[in-house]
Amino acid sequence: MNDLVYVFAAVAGLAALLATLAIWAPRRTAVRMTAVVLTALLLPASYLGFTTLLSQPKPITMEWLESGAGEATVLGAVIREDEGIYVWIQPEGGSTPRYYVLPWDLKQAQQLQSAMRDADKNQNGLKMRSPYEPTWDRREPRFYAAPQPAPPPKDGPGTGDDDGPMIYRHPGWDV
Repeated sequence: MNDLVYVFAAVAGLAALLATLAIWAPRRTAVRMTAVVLTALLLPASYLGFTTLLSQPKPITMEWLESGAGEATVLGAVIREDEGIYVWIQPEGGSTPRYYVLPWDLKQAQQLQSAMRDADKNQNGLKMRSPYEPTWDRREPRFYAAPQPAPPPKDGPGTGDDDGPMIYRHPGWDV
């Protein structure tokens, strides 16, 4: 995020210059005020655009568009002590995977590491609850191994799906 600060400072300076020109322009007051308001709206829009377009991880607290997702599949994660938790997630609903950084939290890092071990052992994937909502509730883990999928229904006698039990007959037998 180091380059982002400089780019945003340049945009803010240009926006301030634009607002100054709009204020001193020989136009009606309503037109000048509209220009100032639009200039003020340019700042948060440009900051949001910069954080979205960069290939660096986006701070998860800056996500407003996907905030309604209840769960996400964790495609990859890196834990950096005292720096942050980097996650690549696929939100429910099929939107594109995104790269985020969570603020450093030892308990969340331990949860993630434990869930990664469980998911690797069971080979069933890793999930994240409420990815975009800050939570103070520590009762349920934020990261967890996905549950095993339900086995397919068994077709057996009496289900109406077949003519009875399947019996293998060797081709050489006369029965």
